[in-house]
Order: sequence, then C-alpha cells, then structure tokens
Amino acid sequence: MSVLDTPVTTTAAPVPPTAGLTAVFVRLKLTLLRNGLRQSSGRRAVFVISLVFTLLLAAGQVLGLLLLRGNAQAGTVVVLLTGIVALGWAVLPLFFPSGDDTLDPTRLVMLPLRPEPLVRALLVSSMVGIGPLFTLCLVLGSVLALAHGAAGVLFAVGAVPLTMLLCVALSRAVATANVRLLNSRKGRDLAVLSGLVIAVGIQFVNFGAQRLGEAGGLSALEPAANVVRWLPGASAIAAVDAASDGAYGVAVAQLLITVVALGALVWMWQRGLVKLMTAPDGSTLAAAAPDRKKTSDRAGLSGLLPEGRTATVVHRSLLYIVRDPKTKAAWVTSLALGAIVPLINAVQGTGSVYLACVAAGMLGMLMYNQFGQDTSAFWMVALTISSTRDAYVELRARAVALLLITLPYTLLICGVTAAVLGEWRSLPGALGLSFAMLGAMMATGALASAVFPYSIPQEGAFKNAAPGQGGLAWISILLGMLAALVLAAPVIVLVAWLHLTGRQEALWLVIPAGLAYGTLIGWAGLRIAAPRTANRLPEILTAVSKG
Repeated sequence: MSVLDTPVTTTAAPVPPTAGLTAVFVRLKLTLLRNGLRQSSGRRAVFVISLVFTLLLAAGQVLGLLLLRGNAQAGTVVVLLTGIVALGWAVLPLFFPSGDDTLDPTRLVMLPLRPEPLVRALLVSSMVGIGPLFTLCLVLGSVLALAHGAAGVLFAVGAVPLTMLLCVALSRAVATANVRLLNSRKGRDLAVLSGLVIAVGIQFVNFGAQRLGEAGGLSALEPAANVVRWLPGASAIAAVDAASDGAYGVAVAQLLITVVALGALVWMWQRGLVKLMTAPDGSTLAAAAPDRKKTSDRAGLSGLLPEGRTATVVHRSLLYIVRDPKTKAAWVTSLALGAIVPLINAVQGTGSVYLACVAAGMLGMLMYNQFGQDTSAFWMVALTISSTRDAYVELRARAVALLLITLPYTLLICGVTAAVLGEWRSLPGALGLSFAMLGAMMATGALASAVFPYSIPQEGAFKNAAPGQGGLAWISILLGMLAALVLAAPVIVLVAWLHLTGRQEALWLVIPAGLAYGTLIGWAGLRIAAPRTANRLPEILTAVSKG
C-alpha cells in the first residue's frame, strides 16, 4: 500500500466557544472603565462628579415622576420624556463617539466571533455605564407613575426591559451604521459641533417652556403625546398607561410595536456588523481605484475672482470653513446664534428688527484672530508676505471670503425678522446699521489679528485658545467689539435721531449711508492693520503655533 493510497482525514477548525462570550464582554467593559479611570486623577474626578450628578438627577427625576402618579397629565409627560430619552440614545453616539470605546466594532474584526453571539454580548455589555443607569431610573420612575392595577403592573414588568433594550439597540445600530463616519474627519466635525447642538437645544427648550405657560400648561402637549405614544421609543411605556386604563387591545398593540422595532433594530445591527467586518474600507477602495483627472484649480468660485493672491486666499478661507473642524464650528455657532436671538424674540412678539444686527455682530467676530486658524502652517503664508501691499491683499481677501457669506445672511435674517414682526418701516435702518457694524468689525478684526494673535488647539471640542492665551483671546474680542461699537456710532446716532424725530420715512437713506460708511471704515482698518501684520510676522507665527 503506497502513501498515495492512505486515506486523508481532514479536521475542521475548532469553533471558539461562545457560551461565555456575554460575560467576557461585560468584564471587558468594566476593565475598560477601570483602566480609563487609572489614567489620571482628573479623569477620575470627572467620572465621580458625573456619577454623583447623574444619581442626584435620576433621584429627582424618579421623585418627580412619583409625584405625578394619579395626575391627569402623567401619561402625557412620561410618554414625551421617554421618547426624548430614546431620541437621545440614537443621536448622542454621532456627537460623542469617544464616550464609549466599545462603540467601534472594527476593533473586534480579527477575533473569530460569530454575529449572533457578538450582538448578544454587545447588547448586554452596553447596559453597563452611567447612561444606562440614568435611563433605567427614568424608565422605572415612568412605570411607577403610570402602573395601576394588576394589568398595569404586568405590562410594566415587560415594558422596562423592552424599553432599555430598545434604547441600547438603537444606539448600537446607529453607531455601527456610522462607524466609518465617526472615525473620519466628518465625525470629528460632529463632535466639535456637539456643544452647539446642546446650546441650541436649550434655547428651544426654554422657548417651549414659555409657550407652555402661555398655552395653559401640560394639556397643550397632548396632541404631541398622542403621536409619540405610537412610536417605538415610547410605545412600551404608553402600553402601561393604556393597560392601567383598561384599554388592553391598545396596550398589546403598543407593546408589539416595541417588540417588532427591537427585532428590526437587532437584525439591522447584525447585518451592519457583518458588512462592516467583511467589506473593504474606503482607504482600500481609494488605493485600488484608478487615478482620476484633476480638475482645474481655477474651477468654482475662485474662477470668478481675479488672478493672483486674492483668489487663492479666498479659496483657502472657504476651504477652512468646509474642512477645518474648529473653523466650521465657529461658523455654524455664529450662524445659528445670529438667527436664534432675533427670530426667537420675534416669534414671542418681544423683539425688534434691530436685534437682527446680532447676526452681523456674531459673524463679524469671525474676522478676529484670522491667523490663528492657520496654526503652525502660517509659516507658508508668512513666506509669501514681503511687503505691506502683500499683507493688505492677504487681509482684504480674508475679509472678502467672510463677506461672501455674511452679507447675504445678514440680509436674510433682517428680512425674516421684519416679516415676522411686520415692522417693514424699520428694515432699512437695521440693514444700514448691520452694514456699518460689519465694516467696523472687519477693521477691528484685522487689527486684532495682527496685534493679538493666539493659537487655536485642534484637539478638544471646547478649547478655543492654547493654555496661557485665554486672557489674550478675551482681550482681543472684547476690545475689538467695543472699538467696533465706537466706530459704528455715527450710523447708530443717525438711526436713533431719525426715530426720535419721527422721520421713519427717511430710514431708507441709512442703507447707502451704512454701506458707504462700513466700506470706508473697513478699508481704513485694513490699511492700518497691513503694516503691523507685515512687521510682526515672526511674532504672529510664534503665537499661533502654540496649540
């Protein structure tokens, strides 16, 4: 018998055990949390403060929900509150991707794990943390406020775990579907913009609370609650309310909505995991793709500008707005606040068209510290500046890039505010005053950029100045704003005089006057700032390179 006649036996590769995978992932989550706290005392202090604050907030939340027990509007409040929390679970991973290291499943690609046990293990381990603890307290307080009778208690027993699992599965599904985004530059942009989302959200909550007081209390929320109680995030809790009222058919239907939604989310999450761990990423596809023909550097908006430094600088400044996270955050914040302040007051009926000048002020502040956004790369700009004329053209082009967005936006906000208030007679005065403010802030911003430059750290969503330069940043902005108000004083006095003398029909003269005055002041400010910029290039480079 030859060797070739010997039967060949093959053995399958051993399948890794998955029975204890859930326990392993829970221990992994606890280990990550413990090791993270060991990194620094500051991180431990932040965690302890967050935990204490969350527990106090959760305790107050549960107490408030218990006090609602038996109230006619308890169901309305609880359903809306639960829906908001579920929405938060879906949205927060997009803005705080670094808050949980286990949100990135690509770290597990090299491990021999099957999708079903992996989904189960990740779902259970996601219950560990401050966020799940707060949500659990909220859900328990919600069912305690609504559950009445044996049927209500029975549905409450099923509603608590279903709501928790739905929130966690929703968060995981969204994070998995967007993990490529969260690890990219756009994901870092979202993290930088998280503070803006919170600030804008607080403004809308404040506005909503005021409207509730005017509309007669919580009863005004009933139409919204009637819709939300049929959405998966709050339907399980709404089922407890329905069962307590004896509407068993409605309760079963609402509970089934949560069950079906949970199954669909887990299925989508599992499919996303399989695709994420088996499909090539964007870098691999880009490397394998054939070279594409490059478009002309003079395409787009820069092609409409004259040849030379102006077109290059304008194009670069606009690219900063699109690509640099800190610059984008500053622009979006200014645009949002410039609209929120006048429009919210206008909707409430307590505002004025002249509050629209806030938009010009917020956007004009972006002219300050123009070189800080360049960081250490400012040396390339400094090499191209050999005279006062070069510095003037550089500053002028940066101002043009800012005005390309600021001028139409100011016109829009002033027009919308006047339309909401119905004060069309005051619109010319607001426009002229806005033009003067923009010119004054272009002037003071150019001078502040040359005299008070500071570095903008690229890391950290809420750090807008390098350590030791915070005072310099505040001095630059505050002195610049005060100087801009003084420079715009002639137009302010003109508008006030026309109103006090009852000559509102002549306010249209303020538009050309404000435009001409703002242009003159801006030109003069750029002329004054140009020689200082050309003479202080080494100092500016040192200041903006500290971040």
